[in-house]
Amino acid sequence: MKPLLVVCLIALSSPFGYGAGLPRSIPEAQGVSSADVLAFVEAVDKNVDSLHSFMLLRHGHVVAEGWWTPYGAEAPHSLYSLSKSFTSTAVGLSVAEGKLSLDDEVLKFFPDEAPPEPSHNLRSMRVSDLLRMSTGQQTEPPRTPDEPWVKTFLAHPVPFKPGTHFQYNTSATYMLSAIVQEATGQTVLDYLRPRLFEPLGIEHPTWETSPQGITAGGFGLSIRTEDIARFGQLYLQKGKWQGKQLVTEAWVEAATARQTSNGSDPNSDWDQGYGYQFWRCRHGAYRGDGAFGQFCIVLSEEDAVIAITSGVGDMQSVLSLVWDKLLPAFKSTPQAPDDEVVQKLQRKLKSLAMRPQEGSHRPTKVSGRKYGFPPNARKLEAITLESRGEEGPVTLVIRQDGTEQRIVCGRGTWEKGRATWGPLTQQPIAASGAWTGDDTFTARICFSETPFVVTVGLQFSGDELRCRAQANVGFGPTRQPELVGKAE
Repeated sequence: MKPLLVVCLIALSSPFGYGAGLPRSIPEAQGVSSADVLAFVEAVDKNVDSLHSFMLLRHGHVVAEGWWTPYGAEAPHSLYSLSKSFTSTAVGLSVAEGKLSLDDEVLKFFPDEAPPEPSHNLRSMRVSDLLRMSTGQQTEPPRTPDEPWVKTFLAHPVPFKPGTHFQYNTSATYMLSAIVQEATGQTVLDYLRPRLFEPLGIEHPTWETSPQGITAGGFGLSIRTEDIARFGQLYLQKGKWQGKQLVTEAWVEAATARQTSNGSDPNSDWDQGYGYQFWRCRHGAYRGDGAFGQFCIVLSEEDAVIAITSGVGDMQSVLSLVWDKLLPAFKSTPQAPDDEVVQKLQRKLKSLAMRPQEGSHRPTKVSGRKYGFPPNARKLEAITLESRGEEGPVTLVIRQDGTEQRIVCGRGTWEKGRATWGPLTQQPIAASGAWTGDDTFTARICFSETPFVVTVGLQFSGDELRCRAQANVGFGPTRQPELVGKAE
């Protein structure tokens, strides 16, 4: 196949049907090795469980992109702390508009929420200290539904002089969001719509709020993978987009520079310094990142951006693969493409999928039998398996807290559905299931706009059912206590 024809086919295969997408190109046309990109993707598939999406930009062109089924191009993904970099941008825009200053004292914005006798260190805390995660607090203030989050933050001890002690602090980012709202009269989400989201073509962003109606700031933003890439490209271009300066170049430079030291390990991407809600990286790069592997990596020296969403426990392993496999891919000039390798990369990117649940055992004859559970903390009331023959999918019927959920588990595939119970109600899900033992059915349930995959093991023994559940990642214990049900 001729190189020009390959370029045309790839450009036509862009999966996006909304807005003006970023331009597409074969890697070699932008000085990137398809073989090295392929090596990265293959290494991810072998060593990481699991990436959900990957997009590589060079010279403003998308040269590689892929989504691991059941994740998809048009679906948003929870960003967790990658949201912080967007809140930082809102602060930068507010400063440029004269709404606030980095030198403003935090208490200036919340006179009614301050403790009766603020400490000297609290009175000294400034907006810049929040941005740099150098509030002077030794621990992160809690965020509970029982008390306003601003008030809780201001009541928290400040044992160190602000600006002298790095402490990663999501509540500090929330305070930045609250300050922007006080200064502009709009939530960060509403403030950013016309100034950032709409100019970048980011459609339908959603962002969680506090009980007080303030954008969460430090977490809670959900957007698509290409939206992450556009944000990174904006910063790579020093705040300019399609000829218009959306964010000042001075803010981009300051926000992504090393504003505070946070460690000395040369092999850790969490010890390279911290900016204004951006992390410095090895190899001269910087990034926004969120829990479980949500990344917006900007490599200024290579004129490249990498957007990744995932559900991993070891985030450093992902970044290490980026440095080991992708850094060598960047060349200073366009390269002659090897059409066979280019096509092999494209086939690989289009066939990406999370591993469905595998099994080889024959099903136990329990189809249609209902198992009830005694009262428990998870409010699980009953489970029934419904089978469509030995080769067909199995439907897992769960009754929890008075609501019935029917989850069709694909056999060797992912079946899409929607959650109707629990904290992720109305979230899209996909499920895969198989008999993994003579008496055990195992289902993997993927909440496909989040990092979370829950594996449910059901072990049948006579009239008894033992139910075990474990999530792939979590902020606390990922394994739930075993529950024992009885046939009804």
